[in-house]
Amino acid sequence: MPGRTRDPIIAVATAPGRGAVGIVRISGQGLGPLAGALLGRELKARSASYLPFADAQGIPLDHGLAMYFPAPHSFTGEDVLELQAHGGPVLLQLLLRRCIEVAQAPGPGGGGEFLPGLRLARPGEFSERAFLNGKMDLAQAEAVADLIDASTEAAARSAARSLSGVFSAEVHTLLEALTHLRMLIEATLDFPEEDIDFLQKADARGQLQTLRCRGAALLATARQGALLREGIKVVIAGQPNVGKSSLLNALAGAELAIVTPVAGTTRDKIQQTVQIEGVPLHIVDTAGLRETEELVEQIGVQRAWGEVAQADAILFVHDLARASQQDYRAAEQKLTAQLCSSVAARVPILHIGNKLDLLASGTVAAAERALALPAGSISVRLSSKTYAGLPELRQALLQAVGWQGNAEGLFMARDRHLHALARVGTHLEQAQRQLDRSVPALELLAEELRLAQTALGEITGAFGVDDLLGLIFSSFCIGK
Repeated sequence: MPGRTRDPIIAVATAPGRGAVGIVRISGQGLGPLAGALLGRELKARSASYLPFADAQGIPLDHGLAMYFPAPHSFTGEDVLELQAHGGPVLLQLLLRRCIEVAQAPGPGGGGEFLPGLRLARPGEFSERAFLNGKMDLAQAEAVADLIDASTEAAARSAARSLSGVFSAEVHTLLEALTHLRMLIEATLDFPEEDIDFLQKADARGQLQTLRCRGAALLATARQGALLREGIKVVIAGQPNVGKSSLLNALAGAELAIVTPVAGTTRDKIQQTVQIEGVPLHIVDTAGLRETEELVEQIGVQRAWGEVAQADAILFVHDLARASQQDYRAAEQKLTAQLCSSVAARVPILHIGNKLDLLASGTVAAAERALALPAGSISVRLSSKTYAGLPELRQALLQAVGWQGNAEGLFMARDRHLHALARVGTHLEQAQRQLDRSVPALELLAEELRLAQTALGEITGAFGVDDLLGLIFSSFCIGK
């Protein structure tokens, strides 16, 4: 990786398609001569200059803004040249091609080149260089992509906080405390005859307990940030004609799914993303779950079970108006058993008593009792027709997936951050067990702290695993 980063790179940094403004970005070493040859004048550092962008014959392709950021005061830490033109795809490609032509032309002294090796940037390579040149850590670099991909206002604000270093600061604080305790244990290894007294005087046990509490709190906060980033896959399941599609329409606030009294109307999944309190919900309406001889409906049922297996939460819809029918209740009990055996224990199942509008108020409780829902299950009464109970369903759903109800102050987090923090907690727990022994094995204690420190360092990139860096930055936009 270090060898590749010496090449100067260029890319269109704005999204594909037409737009009011398009940006061509170049990063490398010694861009001053290239800028002068390309634009016909020397640019003032970190200032916008309005001028023509000419082709090889000197005919203007466009007029726009040019900005030059000498190293190290740039996004990547290298020299950066940005050309802001009108956002036509053809124009931007002409401008990009012209930059490469000038870069490869003989330099003022003859026989050389203005910018040897200028090439198209790989996805995420600008941000990768910013990380490698110390302009941001790995968590901040990932926040760049998260800010671009944010689907809700809360997610965008959380990504911005991560980009500003809020998450990284929390990690560094924990890392410093962990490093201090590790140094204490390592130093004690040199004086084994005094180790117990030394550790007691230094309150090693209290330091370790504080570390575990801080780590657990950071993991809990990161899980909230991960919900904002990833969202929640919510699958609506149930027998035919219980109101699944009507519930999707009610949650989405639009007529997305066809609703008819005919059983089996929904043959395939219908998906829509909505947000509740800034948390993205990827809601999937599925075909009614039942045994059928009709081939197309069988395929729909199979796909429905596939979606159930991948769900983060399930809305199991029941028809309260049919709760008194014996054949319906028997099918519900069988389906309940199938659902419970098909999903992981961590996946919450919310039982939705639908069609509340068709029942008299005094008969609702009796209908629920007739359904014989599993003890301790989460249940919500609603009418997807009148929207009664819909606010309660939204809150129950957020609580079931662990949302604590406040996005203020959250930072964005990814699955890899959660896994790293979980490993930190595991190693600190093992360290606590060693320290609590009557005769602690200090070598094992020190090793657990080292492993915890390594896992924590993965979050901000305080290690050198090229494969992980490549995987992370390859998911970025080209030009970012």
